[in-house]
Parts: sequence; structure tokens; C-alpha cells
Amino acid sequence: MRSGVRLGIDVGKARVGVARSDLHGMLATPVETVPRDARSLDRVATLAAEHEAIELVVGLPLSMSGGDTPSTTDARDFAAALAERGLAVRLVDERLTTVSAQRALHGAGRTAKSSRHVVDQVAAVILLQHALDHERSRGEPPGVTLTADGGHPTS
Repeated sequence: MRSGVRLGIDVGKARVGVARSDLHGMLATPVETVPRDARSLDRVATLAAEHEAIELVVGLPLSMSGGDTPSTTDARDFAAALAERGLAVRLVDERLTTVSAQRALHGAGRTAKSSRHVVDQVAAVILLQHALDHERSRGEPPGVTLTADGGHPTS
């Protein structure tokens, strides 16, 4: 398991959920919900610097069949823009993380309306925890790495 803080990024149309791992990559915790606007990329880059993140794990919302959706394209574009800023970015399949987050919040007695501001953070926690668990169990990071030359994926 690589040492270093990672940030989990759940990209949505209205908000971006951010979570972080501990230095040893054992546990993901919520950080904040960033409004999706012209400053979103700057805020995520600032959080990466503040937490000294070794990489950003960006959720890739694929369809249930594994294909791309409009949200997939949006997440790829957001991740590529982060990579172009020189940040280490990894795209990871995030199917059903938002659904899991909503269920967890509902199970804790939260309504959809009262959970709106935290559901993206919870989805980012779930995404990042899955990525950490994958790396710990398989000895290799999940997903694909984006490069700074426009975000083209590498293995």
C-alpha cells in the first residue's frame, strides 16, 4: 500500500463532494462539498495542496452496462482539467456510490432534502474507501491514471 493522503472527488452537476484518506490509506473521511461553478477546479486544487494529496481519485459514473453517459463525459472533463494543472489524477468506476450514499443517509434518519449538502461528501467517502480497499487487497491502485498532457489515460 502506497503511503500518502488521497482525495476522493465525486463530480456532480451542482456540487463536487470531497473526501480524504489518512496518510496510511486506511480510512476515508468527508472534507467538504464544493459548489459546482467557475471556481470548483481552483477549490479542489487548493484542497489537494492543503492536504498534501499524492493523488486525486475521481469517480467515473459509468452506466450499469459499463458505458459512458453525459455524467461520465463531465467527470472525465473535470478530471482532465485537474490533471492539466499538474495534479495526479486517477479515474475509478463509481457506479452506485451516490445511491449508496443516499441509502446510508436515509438509514441514519436523514431526508433527501436535509442530506443534499452532504450526500456528495458521503459519495466521495464511499468512492475513496472502495479505492483504498482495492489497493490494499490487490496491491495495485484501481482505475486509470490521467497524465498532464490533456488527461489521456494510462495503465
